[in-house]
Amino acid sequence: MSTRNIQPKKVATIESIRSLIHCLVNIKDETGEFLMPLADGRIIDTKGWEDWEWTHGIGLYGLWKFYEITGDQEALGHAQAWFKGRFDVGTSKNVNTMSVMLAAAYLHERKLGEYGIHLDSWAEYVMHDMPRTTDGGLQHITYLTANEEQLWDDTLQMSVMPLAKIGLVLNRPEYVEEAKRQFLLHVQYLQDLETGLWFHGWTFKGRHHFGRARWGRGNCWITVAIPDFIEMLQLPATDGTRLFLVTSLVAQIDALVKYQDQQTGLWHTLIDDPTSYLEASCTAGFAYGILKAIRLRFIPREERYLNCAKKAIQAVFDNITADGELKLTSFGTPVFDDLDGYRKIPLTSMPYGQSLALLALTEHLRTFL
Repeated sequence: MSTRNIQPKKVATIESIRSLIHCLVNIKDETGEFLMPLADGRIIDTKGWEDWEWTHGIGLYGLWKFYEITGDQEALGHAQAWFKGRFDVGTSKNVNTMSVMLAAAYLHERKLGEYGIHLDSWAEYVMHDMPRTTDGGLQHITYLTANEEQLWDDTLQMSVMPLAKIGLVLNRPEYVEEAKRQFLLHVQYLQDLETGLWFHGWTFKGRHHFGRARWGRGNCWITVAIPDFIEMLQLPATDGTRLFLVTSLVAQIDALVKYQDQQTGLWHTLIDDPTSYLEASCTAGFAYGILKAIRLRFIPREERYLNCAKKAIQAVFDNITADGELKLTSFGTPVFDDLDGYRKIPLTSMPYGQSLALLALTEHLRTFL
């Protein structure tokens, strides 16, 4: 895409997006600190681009979204090359590794890749073989832990969104209906009635929310997923599932407006805990979701929402380095039994941080189209 004769703010946004993509596909774990050894001898590189984990799934989705509105061939090429390399190797199936299938389904639908066999295999796993909790929720199984009887807010973005999209692409309405049910179940058990924010996790063993963490990035998956889910399914304004999810989203966004740091435009990694550090990846996710909620008219174009979104977008810009790295990105985070665990998670560049910033700036770019 040429940037000649384009308004300056649009040029700046496109240049920032390109720098984010460059950093995304060139991130390296120089020290080995973020490698994940598995019991079967494999070592998963959660930080570098050439491996398969939820971090890469979010990265691929960001590349897709940028291509979707710009037709950018470089972004498309990065995604296609990733699928070619990783499908040749394969990996074990879990909630997090399912995340890459969202971008794969979009590419397959547009005939930009031939992934039908993979989409079928992975969606059938989610529908029939992925472990379930009491009440039929998707148990948040990962490479390392089964997390028996646990629901996590991450699951909606990582597994449920891909399941819904595959259902549309392969014409399997049962997948779509199951995805709807999973959204409703996760709202039931994870949204905090008191604040409107979401707890990171719930366990049916003892029936509690662990440390009752209203964690930033976990919350941002909800702000991202609900608008995308409603748009993906093209749910009409009178649809009961849509009305329920919009009510949930508005309650969350109202809380986010309240807790946003007014000086920086960022949110704290524990949203309602000002002693926890400010975190940029969740901020990018919130910026994306709030901007999209405004565009789709889920929330009105009121000053409080517009100002919140503008501050969040500026915070994303402010935290992108000259090399395209999104600063203040927290590493992958398990569900902790105490809040101090979240405060101690290290900050480091990660593919999902790059991609959440990419999503936010891509939605921001629509302003100039």
